Order: sequence, then structure tokens, then C-alpha cells
Amino acid sequence: MGLRLKFNLVLLAVMLAALAGAAVAARQMLQDNARAEVVREARLMLEAASAVRSYTIDHVRPHLVQQMAEVFLPPTVPAFAATEAINNLRRHYGDYSYKEATLNPTNPRNRTVDWEADVVQQFRQYPDRGEIIAERQAAAGRSLFIARPIQVTHAACLQCHSTPAVAPASLLRLYGDANGFGWKQGEIVGAQIVSVPMDVPLAHAERTFAAFLVVLGVVFLLTFLALNLMLGALILRPVRRMSLAADRVSTGDFAEPEFTERGTDELAVLRSSFNRMRRSLEKAMQMIHASPRP
Repeated sequence: MGLRLKFNLVLLAVMLAALAGAAVAARQMLQDNARAEVVREARLMLEAASAVRSYTIDHVRPHLVQQMAEVFLPPTVPAFAATEAINNLRRHYGDYSYKEATLNPTNPRNRTVDWEADVVQQFRQYPDRGEIIAERQAAAGRSLFIARPIQVTHAACLQCHSTPAVAPASLLRLYGDANGFGWKQGEIVGAQIVSVPMDVPLAHAERTFAAFLVVLGVVFLLTFLALNLMLGALILRPVRRMSLAADRVSTGDFAEPEFTERGTDELAVLRSSFNRMRRSLEKAMQMIHASPRP
């Protein structure tokens, strides 16, 4: 087995190990970054929904509350306003879904499903918990959601959700008196939930990972070729010359000129040692030939 082959086998093993380690670390980092980006955008969407809710309560509802005796206006409801606003936002973020999941809503579209009810119950059990970030297995695959509690903090909410007796007649005509009542001040009644399929960001991460592997593979290949060229020019070629010279000298052929002695590296020391050995061997051969035969 030649020196080049041994070197290449060792170099190949080291590069494959480095490539595998870099691939594992890069893939995990890209997946973590993809998840962090999803969470950041989901939080932004939740903040936008909360801003719409607050604006509706503080600036929209007070101006329309007198008209609600005659006709119920859904835009005066914070949950309705936030949901509609985020639905418009989803035109640019179609992968995201937003829901004001409520245990006992007036509008049936806001009623919790099983897993949403579990999230709301966690907030009710731990009132100080301000946010839940988790993943679940949905019908379409792996999904990430971020949720925040919906708490009755404004007295205006109780005008429509305390008892049917004090609720606007227009609301009762539209939704009836069976749902959406019995809320209390400070009670957690639901959760704002933004969900996104993880297949989308993970697919982006996988494409980036594939591109990274191609680039890294090209870099490793170029490094492999460059090291082989350097190995041949700096080590193998000089060693081969000395090997051929040593073979000729060992048969008594001293016509080969001595190697130029320059430098201080290991090859320079080897050339100097070879020249001394050659001179010593040549003198020894001359002494043998010059000595009288018995």
C-alpha cells in the first residue's frame, strides 16, 4: 500500500467524519432556527390580534353600543374583530391559522375542539401561565401552536356574556340565549391560538440543509484535491527521487548527483543525511577496491 493511498484513506475517513458531524449539527441548527422563526411570527400575529381586541373594546364598541339595541354589530365584539383582521393578514401568511378558542362562546365558530379545550384548561389551572408553545400531531401532520389565555378583564364583556337578561336583544335574536353566558370578571374563558403546520418551515430548512451539504461537499472535494497536489509536490515527489537514488547507490552507481541541501524541514534533514550516507558508502567502496588482494 503506497504512501499516497494511506494518506488518502486517512484523509477520507477524517473528512467523512467531519462531514457527518457538520451535517448533524447544521441540520439541528436549521430546524431550531425554523421553529424559532415560526414562533416569532406566531407571536407577532398574536400581538396583532390582541391589539385589534383592545382597539375594538376601547375605541369601536363605545361608539356603537347604543345601536346594538336595534341591530347587533359583530365588529363590536373583540373576538370577531380580531379573527376577521387576522383572516385578512392570512392572505400573506396562508399557512397560519388563528382561532379564539372559547369553552362557551356566543359564536359557534369559536367553540373549542378537544385539544383546544385542554389548552384552555391548562390556563385555567395555572392562571399565571401567560403562554403555551407546543407541538401536536394533527391530521395533516406535525403542527406547532402558540396560545395565550383570554381573560375577562373588561366590564364591557359582561354586557353580552353575564346573563341573557342584560344582554342586548339584538344579540339574542342573532345567537339565542343558550350559549356565551355565565362569564365572570377575571375568569379565563378561552385562548388565542395560532397554529402552523411544521412541514412548511421544516421543508424550508431541509432545502437549506441540502444546499449546505452540496456546498460543504464541494469544499471538501476541493480540499481533498488540493491536499493531494500538495502531498505529491512537497512530499511524495522528493521522497520518490531519494528512493530511486538510494536504489542506484545501493548497486554501486554513484553517478547520481548529490541532493541540494537547503531548508530546515524534515525533508532537508533527510537529504543531508542521504548525502552523508552516499559519500560514506562511496568512500567505503573506493577503499575496498583500492585495498590489495591477498
